[in-house]
Amino acid sequence: MELRHLEHFLAVAEELSFTRAAGRVHIVQSALSASVRTLERELGAQLIDRSTHHVELTDAGHALVTEARRTLQAAEAARDAVAATVGGIRGTLRLGIMHSLAVVDLAGLLTRYHQDRPGVRIEPRAANANGSVELADAVGSGRLDLAFAAMPAGYPAGLEVRPLVAEPLSLACPPGHRLASRRRIRLAELAGERFVDFPPGWGTRRSVDQLFAAHGLDREVAVEIADIVVVSELVRAGFGLAFLTPSLLGTARDVRLIPVVPFPQFVVSLIRQADRPMSAAARAFWELTTSRYPGI
Repeated sequence: MELRHLEHFLAVAEELSFTRAAGRVHIVQSALSASVRTLERELGAQLIDRSTHHVELTDAGHALVTEARRTLQAAEAARDAVAATVGGIRGTLRLGIMHSLAVVDLAGLLTRYHQDRPGVRIEPRAANANGSVELADAVGSGRLDLAFAAMPAGYPAGLEVRPLVAEPLSLACPPGHRLASRRRIRLAELAGERFVDFPPGWGTRRSVDQLFAAHGLDREVAVEIADIVVVSELVRAGFGLAFLTPSLLGTARDVRLIPVVPFPQFVVSLIRQADRPMSAAARAFWELTTSRYPGI
């Protein structure tokens, strides 16, 4: 059994798509399919159910996923040990990234990391619609080494969470709104207002929902959209209000940010599995990031 066959199988199992998995491991789809079939022949069991339009794991495939991860992690640790003796870190860093990460200088971190460790292949993976919830799940299952995330209601068990930086969320509204001239707004005054917001898995959305619930207030979210620019534009057009930070609002014009009392907070953390040793590549990025952002 070859490690590359396990890697290819695991990519298909995690992506549930031969097309996406082929792009992830940088081979053509026909070669990926052949690799998985070779593994199936070696194990004497069908791992992938190809009888439907969707990729599904068989019972044997589900059983192999955990062991495949353990085997690949052990092989990575062995490579790290050898690389350390010859003066270099190699391997792959699988890094989860939130959509709303302007508060962290990610470009600066990745540039410095690559300069110091050119032998490491960096695989940034952006969150989809489920935001930080999706990233935390991917780290917990071993699909990602590390991730930037924001989950104010708490992270799943089994993760180590290092808070990096925090920003207060303020009320974003257009100049013509009745609240636009206020210097400060009480949270209770926003009951009954119409809001534009991100999907429930996003950290900013969870912060706001948690604060309103804690104060017994209802909030109407008229539109949910996983696009920061569109949210800002809908606010500017007068469709609804939103909770944003200066880093999220960016250079959007004709939108005011007004402090709210009490205010929801946006806390960005770096997360990893607590019960699994980090690879040398992941540990180096963890140490670089936590040295740049020593915490809050």
